[in-house]
Amino acid sequence: FCTLLFSTDSWFKSLFVRKVDPRKDAHANLLTKNEESNLYKIQFHNVKPECLDAYNKLCEDVLPSIHADKYYPCELVGTWNTWYGEQDQAVHLWRYRGGYPALTEVMNKLRQNKEFTAYRKERGKMLLSRRNQLLLEFSFWNEPVPREGPNIYELRSYQLRPGTMIEWGNYWARAIGLRQHNREAVGGFFSQIGNLYMVHHLWAYKDLQSREDTRNAAWQEEGWHEVVYYTVPLIQHMDSRIMIPTKASPMQ
Repeated sequence: FCTLLFSTDSWFKSLFVRKVDPRKDAHANLLTKNEESNLYKIQFHNVKPECLDAYNKLCEDVLPSIHADKYYPCELVGTWNTWYGEQDQAVHLWRYRGGYPALTEVMNKLRQNKEFTAYRKERGKMLLSRRNQLLLEFSFWNEPVPREGPNIYELRSYQLRPGTMIEWGNYWARAIGLRQHNREAVGGFFSQIGNLYMVHHLWAYKDLQSREDTRNAAWQEEGWHEVVYYTVPLIQHMDSRIMIPTKASPMQ
């Protein structure tokens, strides 16, 4: 009787134990471009309202010189001010070709750069707060490249439920082809350090009406409604920023 009870009890418990398939690689390696080692850093700077113009001018004087100097293995992908969303905010996106070693090299070299040190000191007087994240790019998204303007940009940020990144990637790997007709897809990223299970999709449009028309047209594409239906439950929180590029931005 005891043996039967133990056997039945074990069988009953097994109904509630989730079996985990063994993986031989990290999720990040399954989602990103393995032949490349690009690392991205996104910065969010909340600026004192009365200092925004001076802040932009300061960035225009310093950031392009770092971008253009081959001594630093990094590129300024884009720099923007938020137009709709969180106000008086600057967003900077950097790319480090060579991954974490390139990031470390840039940080060490900038510590010796007197102009950059002075820039950070002056910038600190203008900020209310700042935060950043280190990101990798999805393998199926476009690599961000400079664009001629004028454009507005939308940064859509998704906080996913832990454990759902692979599922998200599987759906969007099929969906991204449906959002290329107007060259609106700029880049897609997921976080490695900072807020985890965070996804950022960056889009470009001529104006707000173009954004509305392009997004409405996506619903006429076969398969788009399925992507929305299955990915919405993966999201804990989402946010949208409409951004205007600054003069220093390679993306206009």
